[in-house]
Amino acid sequence: MFITRRSLSRRTFLRGMGSAAIGLPMLDAMTPALGAQSAARTPRLGFVYIPNGVILEQWKPQIVGAGYDRPPILAPLSPVADKMNVLTGLAHREADSKGDGTGDHPRASAVWLTGVHAYDRTQPGVEVRLAKTADQYAADRLGRETRLPSLEMTLEMPRAGACDSGDCFYVNTVSWRNETTPNLTEVHPRIVFERLFGDGGTAEERQARLASRGSILDSVVAETGRLSSTLGPGDRNKLTEYLDSVREIEQRIANAESSNAQSVELPDRPTDIPDSWDEHARMMFDLQVLAYQADVTRVASMVVGRELSSLTYPQIGVPEGHHSISHHRGEADLIAKKARIDTYHMELFSYFLQKMESIPDGDGTLLDNSLILCGGGMGDGNLHGHTDLPCLMAGRLGGRFRTGRHVAYPADTPMSNLLLTILDAVDVRLDRLGDSTGRLQPDPLSV
Repeated sequence: MFITRRSLSRRTFLRGMGSAAIGLPMLDAMTPALGAQSAARTPRLGFVYIPNGVILEQWKPQIVGAGYDRPPILAPLSPVADKMNVLTGLAHREADSKGDGTGDHPRASAVWLTGVHAYDRTQPGVEVRLAKTADQYAADRLGRETRLPSLEMTLEMPRAGACDSGDCFYVNTVSWRNETTPNLTEVHPRIVFERLFGDGGTAEERQARLASRGSILDSVVAETGRLSSTLGPGDRNKLTEYLDSVREIEQRIANAESSNAQSVELPDRPTDIPDSWDEHARMMFDLQVLAYQADVTRVASMVVGRELSSLTYPQIGVPEGHHSISHHRGEADLIAKKARIDTYHMELFSYFLQKMESIPDGDGTLLDNSLILCGGGMGDGNLHGHTDLPCLMAGRLGGRFRTGRHVAYPADTPMSNLLLTILDAVDVRLDRLGDSTGRLQPDPLSV
């Protein structure tokens, strides 16, 4: 490792015109300032929500422990299987109906990070209330040193109108600041980009930058040159690769916007997203990686699709709506299509994890020093079951967790117990979260 006499702060930014501020990735030159231990163990948490349950027979491994098998839906995750655990047996029984009628889907996403029953439909007009979510407890601690305490994103336009008993709030986000305040999710890559690296000014300024193919990075080029001259060869390469990634995704966003520029006037908040859902998903996951890499935030959530989603996937041969397909009634062709959607979601999740694994961070990789929880509040989507939930836990959180295993818990183990265990690992101590009965005992995830 090249050591300079000058130590860089982890909070060093490249600042340009206006509000542009480019955070830096972890560099060797920061290690003397932080110490090797803290540099390697900057924790990041991510929460990725998948809706409408899964085809459990094609999801759940048969082998328990190390060397677990990858059923068809989990096969795309094989490249990162050693950095991931499959957890089975967990349940969110607070998503069950308690005499308040239908609403299993909204309750599923509402309960996922709270362990709290969402609402009582037998009492019309009752104020929409939930609870503070696990990600926000983590953000209270991990967000003290970052520009954004947390980042909430979605791959599906938030639902509005015609919602019963607050359903819109419950299906559009999995993150709540407190019992009455949901964190709204962002679907537009440009808005996420500018939250991370600075806003683009007025609509006219945005339009001018698109026309000139200008970049936020152009405004920090001089400062980049000055910083680069103080770094060793390894750090210069890291900095160049990181800034190239920032520029590349900014260009992808600009291309998506310009493709619709003739038909859509650019407003103060841009509304253009890529025509390809696949490209949109990869772009948003890339932005999440950049947010972690630049330490703009250490806590993020991604709603891949909201509960009751009617999104279609013609690109994989499923032109029917996701929610209708999930109610397959045991019909083989519908089961096959639902499994195809589930596998497609895992392909994109694998893309995200492999991207994190490719980025050096401290004495490991970005994935090594993170923990990404992926799953949902519904197991069997056909029957609206909230037991045996799909649950994946990727990353080792700086060595705090062992990975590469299928961990089978006793049936109906509260998933809230897992959330408490994860929060413990980032030094957030709670006596209880939702319907938790304690930490996982014994805790097979700890080193």
